[in-house]
Amino acid sequence: MTLLQTARPPRPTRATANASLAEQAYAFVKREIITMRLRPSEVLNEAELMALTGIGRTPVHQALHRLVHEGMLTIMPRKGIMVRPVSLDDVLSIIDVRLVNESYCVELAARHAQQHDYDAMQALLERSAVCVAAHDIEGMMDIDREFHLAISAASRNAVLADILRGLHERSLRFWFISLSEPHHLEDVHDEHLELFRLLRERDAEGARRSVQKHIEAFRATLFNRI
Repeated sequence: MTLLQTARPPRPTRATANASLAEQAYAFVKREIITMRLRPSEVLNEAELMALTGIGRTPVHQALHRLVHEGMLTIMPRKGIMVRPVSLDDVLSIIDVRLVNESYCVELAARHAQQHDYDAMQALLERSAVCVAAHDIEGMMDIDREFHLAISAASRNAVLADILRGLHERSLRFWFISLSEPHHLEDVHDEHLELFRLLRERDAEGARRSVQKHIEAFRATLFNRI
């Protein structure tokens, strides 16, 4: 036998195992925050999270501090770690930045998108229709994020895509809140369809106006919910 045939993959180290568990804990707690199952201003108990996830103290602790760094949790002296309250000022600041950056992004996407970009967007729109029919808020939230990321990829500007990815991550909890508004799932789906049509037509100006209308509708819905 050759060395290639007899080689075995290395065993995961303790550090690697801890990192994997920390990632699982991070994904779980983040999802609970975004979907409001962990409520704004709720103080988190590490022991309860360990019992809920079946993950040990160190990975859970690492996950919580990662979420503190990302601004989803905050450390309260003598109280512990708290879910950051929903701040209208925060989301309005994010929306202002999105209006500038996403307007430019869709203009670029209208000029540079390729067939595989359109195929990815079309697949997301088909999934979106299923979520609307089932009134699947969580599913629609994920698709909304993926749709905007697909447009970012189609812009062929990696720096801009990275900026927007960060803004979208910070928007997820607010997207969930807005999508909980009656009929807003249908509105978002229709807005995505219009934006997709304009991108396919390579109408950069129309796409810019469409995404601005989409973001402004998001702002208006949040005013009704927060």
